[in-house]
Amino acid sequence: MPDLLAAALAYAERGWHVFPLRPDTRTADEDDAKRPAFPSRCTADRCDLTDPRCKTAGRHVGWEERATIDPTRIRRAWSTRPYGIGIACGPSGLVVVDLDVPKHPGDTPPPQWAGAAGGLDVLAALAARHSGAIDTTYTVTTGRGGSHLYYQHPSGPQLRNTTSDRGRGLGWKVDTRAHGGYVVAAGSTVAGRPYTVALDVDPAPLPDWLTALLAPAPRPVHRPAAVALPADRHGRYLAAAIRRQVDHLTTAPDGTRNHALFTSAVALGQLAAGGALTEDDVTAVLEPAARSIGLRPGEIARTIASGLRVGARNPRTLATDRRAA
Repeated sequence: MPDLLAAALAYAERGWHVFPLRPDTRTADEDDAKRPAFPSRCTADRCDLTDPRCKTAGRHVGWEERATIDPTRIRRAWSTRPYGIGIACGPSGLVVVDLDVPKHPGDTPPPQWAGAAGGLDVLAALAARHSGAIDTTYTVTTGRGGSHLYYQHPSGPQLRNTTSDRGRGLGWKVDTRAHGGYVVAAGSTVAGRPYTVALDVDPAPLPDWLTALLAPAPRPVHRPAAVALPADRHGRYLAAAIRRQVDHLTTAPDGTRNHALFTSAVALGQLAAGGALTEDDVTAVLEPAARSIGLRPGEIARTIASGLRVGARNPRTLATDRRAA
């Protein structure tokens, strides 16, 4: 535990925002040991406000928002239990390239990466393909023998995570973590396997060729969906309620957008349950707004459905809503 505390403090001194991961045991499930320790029982769309930080804030407070460089908070956390160390890439100004290795004999590359032994070979091939180089930078060896290459986040649009699963991302066994993502830091262990520093230098700037590959696609211009509303004062009030929720969603800060979508779905879901809207109307209004701020389609569908379910428990009619306002 003292070594983990010292490591967490050292990362904070570098300006890297840290947060606790679940303590490791040799019998722990690998994915479980990589999960944030807090909040332990809630997610953005299923938060019951029983977690102390969530209760105080009156909303879900996730791991990225909890990540810190405050020595007092770090000492308080890592003096109690041997938590693993997570580094929140976005707040830390980092882009981490995760180069994995095969996990079992049948874990072989797809045809376009035939002959590659792992993520490092694929990254080298990508660099050659784009007339680039893999610059020397801060490097961590993962518990399974892969590598994490830490780079400085470039100026410009925020980069998000990419994954090689199901053919997405940069290539086989090459993932990236940036805003909305984290990595297990050196000094931690996962399923009894340590993460260690392989090269302790300052992170290099993210190579231009990688920046170009990771740049987000332009977001669609958000145009409010046309929903049929009555042409009377009830319709005007309902239109104002819709605009209020869309504004709430589209102005939400990064890291809180999924929760903002959930709360807007709850609010409009209450009106749908009261008969003022249909659930299809709510989806038609919120889905394009959520896409315009970068949320993913699957995430959007799940969060709206969850918000509608919660909203249906407390139906509101226009008359009730007007009195509450």
